[in-house]
Amino acid sequence: MRVFVCEFVTSGGLRGATLPESLAREAALIRDAMRRDLAALPQVREILLAADDRLPLPGAVAVTEGADAWAIWRDLARRADVVWPVAPETDGVLARLVEMLRENCPRVLACDPEAIAAATSKLETARRLAAAGVPHIPTFTLAQAPDLPGPRITKPDDGAGCEDTRFWPDGVQATPAPRDGLVIQPFVAGEAASLTVLNAPEGVRLLTVNRQHIAVEDGRVFLTGLSVGALADADGRLEALAEAVVRAMPGLHGIFGIDILLTDTGPVVVEVNPRLTTAYAGLGAALGLNPATLLPPFASGGKTQRVGTRTPVELALA
Repeated sequence: MRVFVCEFVTSGGLRGATLPESLAREAALIRDAMRRDLAALPQVREILLAADDRLPLPGAVAVTEGADAWAIWRDLARRADVVWPVAPETDGVLARLVEMLRENCPRVLACDPEAIAAATSKLETARRLAAAGVPHIPTFTLAQAPDLPGPRITKPDDGAGCEDTRFWPDGVQATPAPRDGLVIQPFVAGEAASLTVLNAPEGVRLLTVNRQHIAVEDGRVFLTGLSVGALADADGRLEALAEAVVRAMPGLHGIFGIDILLTDTGPVVVEVNPRLTTAYAGLGAALGLNPATLLPPFASGGKTQRVGTRTPVELALA
């Protein structure tokens, strides 16, 4: 089996732009974890890769200045039996990438286009969760927002991670830098966390509950690290929340993430990430097994392994 690991940032998706060091480091963490897990599988005989030549990688097809990264990825997808992509949702990149890959490879490990499109928009995510009765943070466009009391958060409707996310204290008018597609939310007090979720043929499984380490500097919100598998779900409430999100947003497949807040009144969904998140870099060590074996193409005998005790794994991102 040939598997093409197509991680957007390290594979040359930003070759024509400045490459932020922190973004490249986080992307490499995910890519290298995917490579390591696939290399341990006996049925995988070759891992195909592309690499931004500013981030050289032995054995990878180099994406040089002026090269068409998408054309290179298309060629690699045609050579592969399976493609495993990761990309940011911003500007519809993930949706376009999955569509292109599905046109060129028989099996792409990704969420369905409808689910990606819905999760890409925080407004649409909030609308679907509200319709399904799933607890979430109310989300509004800047133009249509009511007079929200207390502190607030602004962010891009289609942003990934903490991109352009700002905190506005109570009494301070929210005046983010002008750009299209910003949304505003009330600030909700609680412990920042994320769910790493598997939706496979056997059903939805909560793999880990991860503590997010969030910092605010001059109003800008940053994710500085993760404690993968650090939090428990003793009563099954968080797995039930993940199942409710999947019902509300059909087409979420494979391993993906859900950002949540653990509040005094219960968990609240912040957003849905229809792809691998940075937590994947610590997932194998936290679970004590190879996470790739949880995915149908690589599962032994067609059935995914059971997950036992979690061991917390620290990931520093800043």
